Amino acid sequence: MSSKQSASKSARKGAAPSAPQSAVPEPAGPRPARLTAAAALVAAEGLALAASGLYLLVMGLLGRPDSPQQAEMGGLTVLALAALPLAAARGLWLRRRWSRGPAMITQIMALPVAWTFYNAGGALVAGAVALALVAVATLVLLVNPTATEALGIGPRES
Repeated sequence: MSSKQSASKSARKGAAPSAPQSAVPEPAGPRPARLTAAAALVAAEGLALAASGLYLLVMGLLGRPDSPQQAEMGGLTVLALAALPLAAARGLWLRRRWSRGPAMITQIMALPVAWTFYNAGGALVAGAVALALVAVATLVLLVNPTATEALGIGPRES
């Protein structure tokens, strides 16, 4: 070990721990209603995904599926997918800039799912319409200037 490395190592050991400092400033003012609505819709989608993942997992364990392993893996996969909108909803609620991207990705991914449900017909048509309406409404809320400003996303400077 060189003398530089040992000096920096001993300097780190002797330094008093400092309070964690946030590089991101706290948002000022109240949370806009549009951002609150977007966070609620994204959270509802995440909770719906988590509920269906749990259902698939329980039915894979307790039901009589053709392939229990496939049913259980499907349930675990849907549960893992529920983490993205739930984390994005929390980020939107706390007005974190990073949360807009995952929330928008979730909505864009929901639109082909709604189309697939619609093409399946039957009782899934109502679910397809509801999912498409929620996805489009959430996208509109997320691109709204009030919401983008509240998240600290402004127009690009050229």
